[in-house]
Amino acid sequence: MRFLHGTVFLQRIYVLFFVEIATRQVHVVGATAHPTGAWVAQQARNLLTDLDQRAAGLRFLLRDRHTKFTAVFDAVFTAEGVDVIKTPPQAPRANAFAERWVGTVRQCTDRMLILGELHLAAVLSEYVAHYNGHRPHRSLDQQPPNPPPQVVDLNAARVQRRPILGGLINEYSQAA
Repeated sequence: MRFLHGTVFLQRIYVLFFVEIATRQVHVVGATAHPTGAWVAQQARNLLTDLDQRAAGLRFLLRDRHTKFTAVFDAVFTAEGVDVIKTPPQAPRANAFAERWVGTVRQCTDRMLILGELHLAAVLSEYVAHYNGHRPHRSLDQQPPNPPPQVVDLNAARVQRRPILGGLINEYSQAA
């Protein structure tokens, strides 16, 4: 659990995201220019609602020491039986999975002109769909967190290219 922040037309935008370590699946929960403790707690409630049955499988939440993570935020997770663990001060390697995702998504956002908060949310939504549904992960045997459930005859298939984010990223798959 971490904040990613970027500057859009001299305004800092904070993006709250979660990374499921077992599956490497990323959830971008919200983006705002003015995060408050109440906003962050509400985003946590929204995440648990979205996860539905999978939320019961969560055991730990590793989060950084940002001041917006209040006791109310921690209470949202402890009410679900999730132990909240704070990273040690000034130890970015303690939350390496989140740091890795920040580096990965910055390769995309740093090459684009983001026009505002809604544009950033749209770009991140499309990138997360690519990251979770297509991008291979070494720790998952070169599979994405949510692989498409399609079976293709490799002998008769052709390769199809699909541009993501206006061609900044290209996905290649086999056309049926």
